[in-house]
Amino acid sequence: MNPLSGKNIRLRAIEPTDLDIIYEWENDPGNWLISNTITPFSKHVLAKYIEHAHKDIHEARQLRLMIDMMDDSGVPKETIGTVDLFDFDPVHQRAGIGILIANQENRMKGFAYESLSIMIRYAFETLHLHQLYSNISHDNQASLNLFKKLGFIEIGIKRDWLRGSKGWLDVYLLQLVRPG
Repeated sequence: MNPLSGKNIRLRAIEPTDLDIIYEWENDPGNWLISNTITPFSKHVLAKYIEHAHKDIHEARQLRLMIDMMDDSGVPKETIGTVDLFDFDPVHQRAGIGILIANQENRMKGFAYESLSIMIRYAFETLHLHQLYSNISHDNQASLNLFKKLGFIEIGIKRDWLRGSKGWLDVYLLQLVRPG
């Protein structure tokens, strides 16, 4: 069995054909707060990113995989998001983890849970990481619930960490230490 596949989801490397969809997602101001950016990306910059996305996580210090929803016969039906490992630290065997399910109609259907489960298993069993962490704003209850359901524990609060459209937001720091 492919270690990057589940029942309904397959994680895969970024392909040059993903440029348009990544361009759309990265330039959606609704995603900027969670991706910690305030400026759009050009297609040129994103094409260069895709060109170098083949680099090993030890070299790039990050890994982005595309999330494909599969049909009943196991054929990719639609690319619905991305899951990322970032701030990879090989000495301390840890990384941040984040996810984007781009369209509202694909949220709250178990796709994020399955995608993160696959990436967590990959991080612990293949990359041999000791721990993962995530930063989630206090107003994103769905993500907080998701990560806690996956075993992440809230270990701290960063007060007034993000400035959103309605004021300052606290951010919860969650951590998952490899079992055993």
